[in-house]
Amino acid sequence: MNTQERPELSQVGTNVKDGIVNSLKGLNEIESEIVKLARNIVADTLKATGSVAKEGFVVAADVVKGAVQATEEVGAGLILGTKSVAKGIIMGVNDVGGDLVSFAGQVTKGAVKGAAEVGADIALVAKKSVDGVLEATKEVGGNAEAVARGAVIGAIEAAGSISKTAVTTVTEVLVGAAYGVKDVLNAALPKASVSASEEKAAETEEKATASKAKKAAV
Repeated sequence: MNTQERPELSQVGTNVKDGIVNSLKGLNEIESEIVKLARNIVADTLKATGSVAKEGFVVAADVVKGAVQATEEVGAGLILGTKSVAKGIIMGVNDVGGDLVSFAGQVTKGAVKGAAEVGADIALVAKKSVDGVLEATKEVGGNAEAVARGAVIGAIEAAGSISKTAVTTVTEVLVGAAYGVKDVLNAALPKASVSASEEKAAETEEKATASKAKKAAV
């Protein structure tokens, strides 16, 4: 159906459409502000301390905790701001020349632990934080694959401190996310699994070949 064939909306329909459009515009503005806030706080704090390596992880963890506590106080969804906070932290770290790969794991680890503390969906929070980290990395021209691997490992390590079920759930979600961003993640976790499977297959093939050789010799 082309635009000309589309029926005219009633006033009620128009009001709903306009309301949704305005809400989405407002949401985008909020997310942009959260990114900017987290970025500026991280960059300014690290510049003031003069030690990105020593103080950076603490600052990153504090920013994530602050975001978690903010959602508790205002009753907003933690998931909404997780991606924006993660993106802001990584961009702030990049602004002061910090190692994005190292920080990626700290950001996702803090997000997952924070989610567990307030009873949020840790798998979804893990995915959103990884998304935010990757989005920031691509924007600043960082090593997306290495950062992605660090982010995934950080999230799973945090899940490991919660429960085995948490590890399984987070892993499944992140593996799906890895395939979703194609070559960027290069499926960090599945890659390891595939490598192990390939090694096992190669070992089996070697044994079969050796067995055939022995039979041939006899």
